[in-house]
Amino acid sequence: MTHISALTIAAGRAEHLRNVVAGFQAQTVRPDELIIGVMQDEAYDGLPETDFPVRQIFVAGPELPLAAARNAVAAAASGDLLVFVDVDCIPHPNLVFDYLSKSACHVGLLMGEVGYLPGGATSDGLDYAKFEQLAVRHSDRQGPPAEGISKCKDYRCFWSLNFAIDRHSWTASGGFDERYVGYGGEDTDYGRTLDELGIPIHWIKGAKVFHQYHPHCMPPIHQVRSVVRNSELFASKWGHRTMEHWLYAFRLMGLIENARTGIRILRDPDDADYALCSQMENMPYASTRRVIDKLDQAQDKATGAARVAQVEKAQSVFLLPAAE
Repeated sequence: MTHISALTIAAGRAEHLRNVVAGFQAQTVRPDELIIGVMQDEAYDGLPETDFPVRQIFVAGPELPLAAARNAVAAAASGDLLVFVDVDCIPHPNLVFDYLSKSACHVGLLMGEVGYLPGGATSDGLDYAKFEQLAVRHSDRQGPPAEGISKCKDYRCFWSLNFAIDRHSWTASGGFDERYVGYGGEDTDYGRTLDELGIPIHWIKGAKVFHQYHPHCMPPIHQVRSVVRNSELFASKWGHRTMEHWLYAFRLMGLIENARTGIRILRDPDDADYALCSQMENMPYASTRRVIDKLDQAQDKATGAARVAQVEKAQSVFLLPAAE
């Protein structure tokens, strides 16, 4: 019998966390435990009652230690199947069942669906029928097949928002690289690690989470310094940078430049930058592509597939440590 550990990490977002806990209690197949990696000084109180034990473990760091926190909750878990859900995501009642059933036949990492909710969607509690009506897919991200399961052929699609992995594959992977601190890069690095080790990544239909609205910026201009630092770390490890779409947007905004000695930060974002990049309450998610299209004057010269190719070519400059 498979022992299932549900895992999340949190800093702030107390109401979001309560919804996550309630979502796991509402599962058709409940986890055997829930472990919360707490990235703040105080433990969370007032969490919903559950039929399974809930443990909180503290993970300290000068910046958000996202990679270290995911490793910590996995190390504390007793499960054969590790189910990771971010603190801003409410698991669908069939999430654990879907991951459990697919993991019985497929070794490696499994990624389920994500539906984005607008502001106010959770004000009346967990109404899953309402969530299904309101939730939308992110237009900039790939997703599961129409039915069943499919192999993910691009490790860059890995996203730690919602995934499950068997204990053997997790141990073989070595977990997330804890040198990544703050925001950005640790997911792509982990996906690359799995790819190098031959540990498969799968998309599955189902195993859905509903992403709870919260104010956000995309590209993450509030995290310019950690994005730049983590991108350079990725390059030192793998020979090229990552997060090139964010870096390209930062350059269009005049926040950075790509020099032969590395990326230089030119200035901190100002109010106008935040106004451009902030997610409004009527927007289920923020989009870097939206900002790039507003800033890049070349957008008038191409549409559709040609425009996508144009942006990808411009972004690719940031993959290399040297400027053009």
